[in-house]
Amino acid sequence: MIKVATNNTVYDADHDIWWNPDALFYMLKTSVNPARMGYFKRILRQQQTEVNNKTLLDVGCGGGILAEEFSEQGLLVTGIDPSTSAIDTAQRHADRQQLHITYQLGSGEQLPFADATFDYVSCCDVLEHVRDVDAVLSEISRVLKPKGIFFYDTVNRTWLSWLFLIKIAQDWPRWAFMQPDQHLYERFITPSELHHKLQQNGLSNHDTRGMVGDYNVLKTLYYLRKRTSGKWTFRELGQRMKMREGQDTSLCYMGWAKKNT
Repeated sequence: MIKVATNNTVYDADHDIWWNPDALFYMLKTSVNPARMGYFKRILRQQQTEVNNKTLLDVGCGGGILAEEFSEQGLLVTGIDPSTSAIDTAQRHADRQQLHITYQLGSGEQLPFADATFDYVSCCDVLEHVRDVDAVLSEISRVLKPKGIFFYDTVNRTWLSWLFLIKIAQDWPRWAFMQPDQHLYERFITPSELHHKLQQNGLSNHDTRGMVGDYNVLKTLYYLRKRTSGKWTFRELGQRMKMREGQDTSLCYMGWAKKNT
């Protein structure tokens, strides 16, 4: 039987799985955000337009880890996610940080916003989890203003992503740090496939960059074994497993596209 949906139940936890430094998803802040936000901020600067009070929608915002960093750039951020617990966590944390971010429940396949509402849309760590990538991209294009910018990152479908994100990260207990079926290999999408889908939905891809580990394979296995053996927490793991921008897109990649009209 072919699996058609990823296991997204992990996002519905009854406690904070996003901002606890000893939780898995906090690694998005410590390990992933420095690479992708460094890249996104550079793209914002290169546009040579004032971003203060411009609007951004973060699709699949989770607990708000990416949304908060966009808010700190001066953008008026709205976050949307299908998980009630994630939205509640995101709103509580933003309120504590005195960040004016609007969060609401909803899915990428049917965004509850009018056409041409947002100057920017971001969708990160999401496209590999949704049931219908084309529907999500169509909705993102619809709510973007003409010439609006779409920021993305996702997982490439290669032997490396199969080895690391399916076998090592999920299937092999000696190293696993994710739930079974949290990722499905058939849900990964190649850059060329994504560029084609973007074009079909009125979005022209302008750049694609890799997100690569700042460590080698043997160190990765050593680090992960330290965690599964109980010697390290996710906090300690995240301090060591950091991503950086690079040319290699064989595992994860990020980029931006512009709405054509």
